[in-house]
Amino acid sequence: MSAFDEYVASFGSGGGYLNWAAFGPISPAVRAESLWALEQLSQAEPAAHAPVFARAAQATDTIAEILGAASGEVVLQGSSTHGLAQALYGLSGTAIASTAEFPSVSLTLERAAQASNGALSPRWITPAGGFVTTDAVAEALSDDVTAVAVSHVDFRTGFRVDLDALRELIGPDRLLIVDAVQSFGVVDVDWSAADVVAGHGYKWLRAGRGTGFARYSEQARTRIRPVLSGIAGTTSNGLFLDELPSPAASARAFTVSQPDHLAAVRLAAGASEIRDAGVAAIETRIAEHVDRIIALADEHGIPVASPRERERRAGIVSLVPDDTDGLSAALTDAGVAATARGGAVRVAAHAGTDAATIELFGEALAAF
Repeated sequence: MSAFDEYVASFGSGGGYLNWAAFGPISPAVRAESLWALEQLSQAEPAAHAPVFARAAQATDTIAEILGAASGEVVLQGSSTHGLAQALYGLSGTAIASTAEFPSVSLTLERAAQASNGALSPRWITPAGGFVTTDAVAEALSDDVTAVAVSHVDFRTGFRVDLDALRELIGPDRLLIVDAVQSFGVVDVDWSAADVVAGHGYKWLRAGRGTGFARYSEQARTRIRPVLSGIAGTTSNGLFLDELPSPAASARAFTVSQPDHLAAVRLAAGASEIRDAGVAAIETRIAEHVDRIIALADEHGIPVASPRERERRAGIVSLVPDDTDGLSAALTDAGVAATARGGAVRVAAHAGTDAATIELFGEALAAF
């Protein structure tokens, strides 16, 4: 059995679960590693603790490998919002962002601007459908723009931003800050187009909460002040007293404290599964599921707000029927887990979603 087949088999019976964009149930490998780590840390013996603590470096290295980045550019965070806050609070100038962004981007940018004493200003755009295209960003560009903050995949519709095109548009001197929560590990993309990539393992990596991470490029580390840097983010390699060391030159400057080692164990396991299975293979399987979901929606006359072209979407399909509550109830009654929000029903399949789950979804649409 190939690594990809083993990965798919680890999902077991889907049981109607199409809510991966909200939360990813913990994988068997992550669960096993968590139990091992708890056992190790329950022992009053430093030698038992050391292998658990080492998982933080393993998690960092694996995330860096998937991103195609150096390990020194990647740090663990409590969440993706923590990683974005490290970037946005240290930014100056004007930052473009959509009003329709998930609050991890929009609210964090607004709070960072409020705390900047005028050094940072948001420039809000409201593109059609919430799709952050290069045309929408181009209309807002001016000489004072220093950064663009965007979700790689829109949490509502699944629209995928073209990072390469956006990078070409804004040029090399502006920062591209990306929330990758809905795409990391399931979209095979060249992440080098972004200066900051913030992600989290609790959805598609099946690693639970607390498993955030972020990558800060050399340009990001040059342009962003590490104003939220804490005791773990200095040039000192240990405890320091009677001095105030400078921030580290690496991405470690954008950390506050030591990582949650139990979370690092889970992230290391979840990221390793993704790496071994292959992001390209995972993306292809998800795309096949999304094709089928859209086809079923069309068959039953349910409007779809998500892009249909594979290159413009990820794992999210947004359904916009006249009766959102009715469709949500039909899915629930059939045992299909989805998210109803803002006049739409969002369904999201993963690589391990089985045929029975897709069939159950189709039956629910027929009943509706």
